[in-house]
Amino acid sequence: MNPQELLYAETHEWVAVAEEGGAKVATVGISDFAVEALTDLVYIQFSKSGGDSVSAGDAFGEVESVKAVSDLYSPVTGEVVAVHDKLADKLETLGDDPFGEGWMLKVKIADESSLGKLMDYDAYKKMCAEQ
Repeated sequence: MNPQELLYAETHEWVAVAEEGGAKVATVGISDFAVEALTDLVYIQFSKSGGDSVSAGDAFGEVESVKAVSDLYSPVTGEVVAVHDKLADKLETLGDDPFGEGWMLKVKIADESSLGKLMDYDAYKKMCAEQ
C-alpha cells in the first residue's frame, strides 16, 4: 500500500479502507515511523480475534521491543474480521513492509465517524517531525 494514500492515528497506526462484500473494511498496521522508534522488535500479541468488537481507541494488542512494550490501538470502530497471527513468527515483516505484509488487523467498519479523526499523510508526517 502507498503510505501517502493511508490515514493515520496519533498513536501511529495506519488505516487503509476498502470496499469488501458491500461493507467498508479497514486494514490496520503501524507506521514505519513507529517501527523505527521501537527498534529491535521481539514480540507481538493480539488481544482481539475474528468476531470480536472493537471501538476506536481500544487496545487490540501490544508490541514489545528491547526498549519498551507499546499498546496497539484500533483507529476504527467495528467487527474484527481478520488478525494477522502469523506476524508473531515473522516480526521482521514489520520493518521490511510495514504498509503491506505488516498489516495487523482487519475491521469491518460499523461507525465511519472515527475515520474523520484520522490524519492524512502530510499531517501525520508533520506530527512525527515534531516528536
